[in-house]
Amino acid sequence: MGVSGSGKSTIADKLARRLGWRFEDGDRFHPASNVAKMSAGQPLTDQDRWPWLQAIADEIDRVCKASEHAVIACSALKRAYRDVLVHGRKDVRIIYLKGTQELIASRLALRKGHFMPPGLLASQFKTLEPPDRAENSVTVSIDASVKTIVDDIIRQLNLTPADRGTLRRNRS
Repeated sequence: MGVSGSGKSTIADKLARRLGWRFEDGDRFHPASNVAKMSAGQPLTDQDRWPWLQAIADEIDRVCKASEHAVIACSALKRAYRDVLVHGRKDVRIIYLKGTQELIASRLALRKGHFMPPGLLASQFKTLEPPDRAENSVTVSIDASVKTIVDDIIRQLNLTPADRGTLRRNRS
């Protein structure tokens, strides 16, 4: 989770590949009306977000019920949003990709063809409620290479990628 431009899709995709899990971009769960609103430079309201968050939560529940694994990139800027996604599950982890507004703005300026305009970054930082340990979360700095960020996530989660997409907890 994190603001637009923090690298959610890139990091989640690389993390999923390392773990042998499926990757899902939370943006694909947005209804067309949300995409149109953001494309027009209008920030989403909570009313806009609830159906989107519930669709992602339903996918998380489906994945867990099927004993599958997935990494889902999603902004989840407020604790209330993350509560919808996780709803008390201990088998779901939140990874917060933390970066400064200046760093992320510089990355957004280089991004082409995304529906989220750079002008909405300030509203995302205003909305952002960073997760805390009570949310079973980990925080990683995005001021590093993709490989370093993914390595840090795997280390903080105490996971070791294993053959055939299964996962082991490190014993050390």
